[in-house]
Amino acid sequence: MDKLQHSIYILLFFFLSFAGLYFAADFLIPVAMAAVFAMLFIRLCNWFESKGLSRGISSLFCLLLFVSAIALIVFLLSWQLSGLAENLDAMKQRLINLFTNLQHWIHEQVGVTMRQQKELVKQQSDSAGGGTGNMLASFASSVMGIMVNTILVLVYMFLFLFNRSHIKKFILKLVPGDEKNTAVNIVHESGKVAQQYLSGLGAMIAMLWVMYGIGFSLAGVESAIFFAVLCGILEVIPFIGNLTGTSITVLAVIAQGGDSKMIITVLITYAIVQFLQTYILEPLVVGEQVNINPLFTILVIVLGEMVWGIPGMILAIPLLGIIKIICDHVPELQPYGFLMGTEKQRGRKTGVIDKIKGLFNK
Repeated sequence: MDKLQHSIYILLFFFLSFAGLYFAADFLIPVAMAAVFAMLFIRLCNWFESKGLSRGISSLFCLLLFVSAIALIVFLLSWQLSGLAENLDAMKQRLINLFTNLQHWIHEQVGVTMRQQKELVKQQSDSAGGGTGNMLASFASSVMGIMVNTILVLVYMFLFLFNRSHIKKFILKLVPGDEKNTAVNIVHESGKVAQQYLSGLGAMIAMLWVMYGIGFSLAGVESAIFFAVLCGILEVIPFIGNLTGTSITVLAVIAQGGDSKMIITVLITYAIVQFLQTYILEPLVVGEQVNINPLFTILVIVLGEMVWGIPGMILAIPLLGIIKIICDHVPELQPYGFLMGTEKQRGRKTGVIDKIKGLFNK
């Protein structure tokens, strides 16, 4: 009975925690993103400090490196987008013709006239957006919110790197003296899992850029580099990102007037890249740093979207990995850590990926 009551208390705690995460999303999302990104640069910041730089300068260098990487990606996208904009009028006309043909098909198959379809579209746009003025105001508000959150993430990230020792001491002061070693292990392993997962994810995205770029170029897609970079970046959203990026590319090919051969080549490229990503890149590059079973991976992504939207989907896996580490080190929570993890036997290396890793480790 005591164990059942204890489990109920834990589940109630999780429920109240998710409720708090939902209602405090505007405040917590920038903090969580900054904390995870800061973990990625802890090792680099320590290296700068070992070379004689102060902690403030080291943290600033890490922040500048992070901003430079984002600026490089934005430059690549804008550079390719400028070339795509030259054919924007032709693409727009093709989309209009495609939409007109779709309206005629609906009229022939369903019996809804062109005028009725236009009225339905107008009613939906008016009810959703409330007019052009409200749409522009909503867009401006969204852009302003993204800019403010970006600045907050950068500021928080610098402060987390600068005050990481102080934060670690605070965590250790919360636990009794006989559990300090366990707390230290949790802090170190949590930082390590975030570093390895994010660095592996970044390396995998760079490889996807190359593969998508080659495939889309062979297919004859205009501004192939733009769509390759876009598909790679969307990989930060597991499961959904790759499908979204490929769907956008297929729609762009249709708007560019591409034939069925080009569309099939794009889909074949997507299938090949996904096969290589699932069975080679993810096990080899990302590995099992976040040792979560597929069921909980999908559940936490869906829950992250419900609680925090797209940022929740991006942060879901690394945050769940940190939670699992905490559960594995706290005896009362170990059953939950076991439930979230996998049951692969340790010490056995029979797969192709394990053999490849063994070659690199020699």
